[in-house]
Amino acid sequence: MIQAPGKTRQKILRKTSIVVLILLIVSVTAFPALGDDDETDFIIPDYGYTVDYYRSYGEPILQASVTGNPELNRGETADLQIKIANKGVIEGFQRLNVNQTWISDSSEEKLAVAEMEEEEEECTTAKNINAYLVSETEYIEIESATNIQNVEELETGDTANLRYTISVDSDTPAGNYVLLLPVSYDYQANVRTATGEVMNLGLTDMEYTREYKTKTETLRIPVSIKSEPKLEVADVTGTLKQGENRVIEITYTNTRESVAQDAMARIIVMTPLSTEKSIVRLGDIGPGENKTASFEIAATGDATVKNYGIDSEIKYVDEDGETSFSDNLKVHVPLEAAEKKISTTGIAIILIILIALYQIVNMHRKRNQNDDENASGDENE
Repeated sequence: MIQAPGKTRQKILRKTSIVVLILLIVSVTAFPALGDDDETDFIIPDYGYTVDYYRSYGEPILQASVTGNPELNRGETADLQIKIANKGVIEGFQRLNVNQTWISDSSEEKLAVAEMEEEEEECTTAKNINAYLVSETEYIEIESATNIQNVEELETGDTANLRYTISVDSDTPAGNYVLLLPVSYDYQANVRTATGEVMNLGLTDMEYTREYKTKTETLRIPVSIKSEPKLEVADVTGTLKQGENRVIEITYTNTRESVAQDAMARIIVMTPLSTEKSIVRLGDIGPGENKTASFEIAATGDATVKNYGIDSEIKYVDEDGETSFSDNLKVHVPLEAAEKKISTTGIAIILIILIALYQIVNMHRKRNQNDDENASGDENE
């Protein structure tokens, strides 16, 4: 079993002890009656008004277990149903030496047998059961609103269902855990037969007095967290570029305890990005192992320069042979601007401009040359 840290465990145990004490006080104050249900309980006759023919040996025995599958999933909030059963048995009776001289032996024997039947009827019945669920680990929390459960009465051989809301942390390590269920309850410890003297107290219809004891104990509820892979993105290499196809490499890692079998990585890209092959087979990914998938992704020439978030997931087969999927794994990839290039049309225009400039310059040169020749001719004349 994986234990909580020392300080946390001590706090939990102290809290459990306080809760058990509170339940014990509530149980005692809420269950004072010692007589039959239809008898007056304001006056309890002392031993001078009762006799004890039999002492029974037996009491309730409570057991608890999870109803259904005790295996929990990480990150879930669920109703945990716990069944408590009363397996109490009567181990025997002891006949006490009592002799009431004012009645015949046969009458006294009938009273003794009747008392034994009263002992047998309820000595293994648990009454006013209070149950409080406690988690020993910081990874499992019990919702306080559902924590205190009560069962009015549980006869031997009967069961009752308790329901607690629990939350399991998403980072809970796989393994076996134990939840504690402190319970307190009352049970009939002894029945005494009322004598004729009880009439002097004004209790004309009382036949028996009943002594109750309160018992507290802690039941253990084993649960487990399923072993499974957890796949995450460990690294991303490569960049995208406007108007080009680029290879992006995504490295996935398994951070949990079991193998992700026959794993396949898949990416989902949307315009202005595209890919011809969106699925890459990775094979088995063991605990702590990395696998890298290469995807060729194209970006349109007018794609906005920024970081793109690409959705990714891994399909795999778990240890039960079931097909499972990882969480959505976001991959962030930067897109760069394309290099500035002069188009063919631009080059043609530049050539035309250069030719035109050349022609203009050439015409201007020739015109200047002709003007110079004309000026020289005029001087010679």
